[in-house]
Amino acid sequence: MGESSFNLCNLPPWALASPHFAEDPQPIEIQGVRASNRFLFDALDRLDDPAERARRFDDWLSVRFQLHHWTEAEGELARRSKKNSYLRFLRGWGVDSSSVEGAVLKSWVESRLGLPPLFHREPLGGPDSDSYQRYAADRMRGSARTNAILSQLDLLHAFTQYELGRRFPGERWRTLWRGVQAPGEQQALERLGPREWRVKLNNLSSFTDDPERAWEFGSTVWEVRVPLAKVFFWSELLPRAILKGEREWLVIGGEVRVRKLAA
Repeated sequence: MGESSFNLCNLPPWALASPHFAEDPQPIEIQGVRASNRFLFDALDRLDDPAERARRFDDWLSVRFQLHHWTEAEGELARRSKKNSYLRFLRGWGVDSSSVEGAVLKSWVESRLGLPPLFHREPLGGPDSDSYQRYAADRMRGSARTNAILSQLDLLHAFTQYELGRRFPGERWRTLWRGVQAPGEQQALERLGPREWRVKLNNLSSFTDDPERAWEFGSTVWEVRVPLAKVFFWSELLPRAILKGEREWLVIGGEVRVRKLAA
């Protein structure tokens, strides 16, 4: 599947997906998110403690989307919609990236950045294919479970990028590792050397900052210099532990250079 011509961010999909972005990454901003939440980011600027900033973010999102009022909503569907916040989707991804929660996270990348998924339970064809329609059905079921989930994820992405800038000032890349098991989750495009490849990642993929941990998730492990601009979330970000034991980083897709580690 090729990149869409439509997105809601400051860079076109072809640029985001290109190998040139991996070599010279630029900031990715979803239109209007920082501006419409400027009071949140102004408040975060005044806080030195990362844990306090995380609590402030969670409180802001809870109030903005009325997630703390879920017990007061009328009807079971309304209560479930407010109770199932962005945290539910991150946890669902941690269990299975091809779950309905995983479909929603992939759909956020597709709708905001114009990068469609390559894999969800199976390799995906074009929008008219049966495989894509099954992914779309998971996406719809997941989106129905909560209140404005894509807008919640917009804020999560903006907060992630804000925190990366605060915690790793001046850094543009992070070396991460990925265990590879399921065929079709990524596409090998070109062999660059005995252990090096140019690969197109799924539009959202899991990495870890612990190379030993990566071997638990695949028979092959890749080492990748990941642009911090493409980090959607990482497990140390929030006080409510999510994906923490796996030291997981969720990375937006596109073409990257990978080095295969020897077993």
